[in-house]
Amino acid sequence: MSQMPQPTALSRCPSCEEPLESGDRYCGACGYDLSTVPAPPPDPPTLAMNGTVPRPAPGGAPVDWPVAPAAGGQEEPAPVHLPTDLADTDSGGSHGPGAAPDEGASRGVRLDRAAEPEEYPLPAPRPADPHPAAPPGAAKFCVACRSGLVDGDGYCEHCGHAQPRERDHVEQDMGPAAAISDRGLRHHRNEDAFALSRSVLPDGSAALVTVVCDGVSSATRPDDASLAAARAANEALLAALPCGTHPQQAMHDAIVAASGAVNALAAEPETAQEHAPHQNAPACTLVGAVVTPDLLVVGWVGDSRVYWVPVDRAAPPARLTEDDSWAAQMVAAGLMSEAQAYADERAHAITGWLGADAYELEPHTASFKPDRPGMVVVCTDGLWNYAEAAEEMADVLPADAHHRPLHATRVLLGHALDGGGHDNVTVAVLPFPAPSQGAGSA
Repeated sequence: MSQMPQPTALSRCPSCEEPLESGDRYCGACGYDLSTVPAPPPDPPTLAMNGTVPRPAPGGAPVDWPVAPAAGGQEEPAPVHLPTDLADTDSGGSHGPGAAPDEGASRGVRLDRAAEPEEYPLPAPRPADPHPAAPPGAAKFCVACRSGLVDGDGYCEHCGHAQPRERDHVEQDMGPAAAISDRGLRHHRNEDAFALSRSVLPDGSAALVTVVCDGVSSATRPDDASLAAARAANEALLAALPCGTHPQQAMHDAIVAASGAVNALAAEPETAQEHAPHQNAPACTLVGAVVTPDLLVVGWVGDSRVYWVPVDRAAPPARLTEDDSWAAQMVAAGLMSEAQAYADERAHAITGWLGADAYELEPHTASFKPDRPGMVVVCTDGLWNYAEAAEEMADVLPADAHHRPLHATRVLLGHALDGGGHDNVTVAVLPFPAPSQGAGSA
């Protein structure tokens, strides 16, 4: 049933402020008629979190909300501004110091917008053709979908899959000698490079030549630096040795040539300081070996190494190079033992490298005349980090490396990957003495 309207309950008389009791119709002090007190105004509308007004209850009277002012005299509502769009306001929309508030400005910010989907579905890839037609020229098919072509940047034009880089894993088998280079398990690209070749000395005897370079990851374009250095040094050695240049002098000149090739990269537009001042010069380390019938010559700048492992494992192995590194300097100065130095976090900070920002080029070379057959292992720190001592390297090198050099390089690579593969891994294995022309692996 319906109810009668009740007078508004007041706590004090509107006329004399005398306290009232519930149900009083007149003030006991001044006689004020309490039934004439006007009703309070209705509550203001409640705004939702998105700034909109809830729809009125069914049966209620519609609310006459003001229409948004027109923008620019057109039939379009005024644009919505964020607090940061207004002059001299902070991120919360309040006026900054010294700014007069706009009395006509809106007190809220509209946050409601059309809902966006959580996922943007992509069209399903077309089924791969098991026998795709051969693309024109030297184009390649994607290794993932097998139907799309690979663009110049190394990505599939159909599914977008990144293709393996050619330098991610490289092998070279030259019969008596072999080399391998791998990206490893942690790096996104292979920044190492190597060169492996033969040469002929003036007396007609054979010489084996290898150069291994490790790009400095903190430098710009380290992969280009290592490749340029390996090629330049290899070309210099192949040009000098047949002319009768002593192998040790040829190695020194090859390192200088490699340094010039890396320095030239810094002048190219991609790395020129005037175009890209935030970039540093490309840089890399280098280690090389020349093996003749009676002489073993090594040369290096940086922390890549050469190991000597006799075929007769009863004879002691040896490391033939000294690192250009912080740890090596500490040991040479007598300030630390080798174990202490290489346990320090600064151990692998190099003090010598090839690059335009190198302090001073100091090529190191050395000649040896081994008295017995053996294997020469030339490698980057991606390998020797897991077999640092010469005895450790000899234990990892297979006993039949003299007859199966490519297999030996794969075993050494596997040892590095099993140890964690934190760096690029490059290793070359050469026999001493160098075999005569035409001789190959057994």
